[in-house]
This record gives sequence, C-alpha cells and structure tokens, in this order.
Amino acid sequence: MSKIKPSKGAPYARILGVGGYRPVRVVPNEVILETIDSSDEWIRSRSGIETRHWANDEETVAAMSIEASGKAIADAGISVEQIGAVVVATVSHFSQTPAIATEIADKLGTNKAAAFDISAGCAGFGYGLTLAKGIVVEGSAEYVLVIGVERLSDLTDLEDRATAFLFGDGAGAVVVGPSKEPHIGPTIWGSEGDKSGTIKQTVPWDEFRASDLSALPRDSKGEIKFPAITQEGQAVFRWAVYEMAKVAQQALDAAGITSADLDVFIPHQANERIIDSMVKTLKLPEHVTVARDVRTTGNTSAASIPLAMERLLATGEAKSGDTALVIGFGAGLVYAATVVTLP
Repeated sequence: MSKIKPSKGAPYARILGVGGYRPVRVVPNEVILETIDSSDEWIRSRSGIETRHWANDEETVAAMSIEASGKAIADAGISVEQIGAVVVATVSHFSQTPAIATEIADKLGTNKAAAFDISAGCAGFGYGLTLAKGIVVEGSAEYVLVIGVERLSDLTDLEDRATAFLFGDGAGAVVVGPSKEPHIGPTIWGSEGDKSGTIKQTVPWDEFRASDLSALPRDSKGEIKFPAITQEGQAVFRWAVYEMAKVAQQALDAAGITSADLDVFIPHQANERIIDSMVKTLKLPEHVTVARDVRTTGNTSAASIPLAMERLLATGEAKSGDTALVIGFGAGLVYAATVVTLP
C-alpha cells in the first residue's frame, strides 16, 4: 500500500478569464509588397490576411504577456497573488534560459508562482491549456495563468515570398481555475515528427558559432540573414486541411457533443482557406460563429487562439458560457484540440 497522501484538487477546471494584447503598429499588405514580388489580391486570396501587428522595441515578449495577463486576471475576478503557476507558450523568446515565464510571474506580482515555458509551435496554447487543467485538478495550484505570446516579426524573412506576409505579433492569456462541472473537455493531441521538416527554422543557432560563415544565407544586400521560419506551404496546407479536421472531430466525440451543439469554432489562425476547409469538412451549422482573426492579426502562432477568443468576446460575436471547439496545429508537426466553455 502506498504511503503517499492523495492530492486534493478541484473536481474539474474551466477558463475563468481571457485577455489579449496586439502591438500598436498595424502593417498592411502594402508594406510586405515592398520586399516581395506579389500583390495585395494574391496575399488575400491565398491567406485571407489584410493586416498584421508588428511589435516595437518596447513591446517585448514579456511586456506583451504582462499586458494580456493583467486583462485576463481582471476578467477572471481574482488577484494576481492567487496565481499559482504561469505557463508560457512561445517560440520567439530568444534567451535559452531562464524561461521568460519566471520574469513574467515576478513582474506581475505573483507570490513565487511556478513558472515555465513550453515550445509547441502553433499548438502551444492547447498544450498549455491541457497542462493547466491537470494542475488545477491535481491540486498543485488553484489558478493557472496560460499565455500564448509571439514576436514572429523577429523570425520573418521579408524576402521569402512564401512566408513574408503570414506572421504577426501579439499575446493572449487565460486564467484556468476550479470548477464543479466539466468545462474543458478531453484533449486530443499528438505529433507527427516525420513531417518536422515542413515547418522549421532556416538555420540552427549553433551554425552562427562557426568560424566560416560563408555558407549562411544572405539577403539582397549581401548581409547574413537572421534565422527565420520557413515552411513547405502546400504540404502544410494539405496536412492541416485533411488531418486536422479529423482531430477536431475526435475532440467533439471525446467531449460527447456534436457540431450541432457548438456555438463557436476557434481554430489556429494560420490561413483563412484552411479555416474554410475545416468548417466545410466538419459540416458546422450556420449558427456556429467562426473566428477569423487572421484577417487583421495574421498568424501569431501560440497567441492566435487566445487572441481570437478575446476578440470574439469583446465584439459580442461570442458570449460567456458558449461552447467552443478550439484546435491548434503547426511546427513539429504537432496539434491539440479540445472543447471549452468560454469565460
């Protein structure tokens, strides 16, 4: 017989509050066209993107996270001292260590909350939400702050016609806390590492330590390019369209509901054509509100789902208590889908 005392957490968990932060600078497609041979019509038809936000020097990963988190904590109606853990999903924090979550937890004013980063690309928020649910139910913390944050403008090759128009910056955050009823469904998540080369960093960091830099890619001015995100667009598109709709359906099944029971669909804001295809494949009824934040925010990776959620609630397109299907997918390739009740 075990001598270990059982944990005493909440019976269930739910999202209690949400907040978002978008950088001040709005970048239209015309700016992107200064460095690539394309057109506004082509960008819109291929991705649905009209504008995106790019951070300035003051809008750091930590600063954006703190702004979004403050809103989420206020929305949840708790004090910052009640936050017991901070989980940050990001791929654009450039210090290998320490985790940016520790700085965020400190500057927010938490009482020495557990804090750590996770790297799961565009599925990062879903991974963080799943961890937060487990932490609350297990009892390690009563309230968990989950942040998705990116400064992808730092990882964008503005001369790459396939990706220069895709990425934006921003932060989204939610507070997960105790519930007497289930308001976060089972997570359907996984990885397909055999496809890891379809979305990747152009040059590994360690190659910049080499004495011979002649092999590194250079821009049109002859200067060495900073590492950027690159992808095989068609391969990623096919995977997202055909495989992620299956994962989304599995999440509905695991939650014990059908598409007719949904009020809102919040997929990762990667590409509006992918969103449209998923809506069609899932046969979502017309009453289901579909997040299309990608049009004005672009692809913000781990931040895209909480940012889209925050905007839907702020505009009244969705309301508190609505049942929403959320799914993130991206580099790895990784994915995570679940059904939640909106805060």
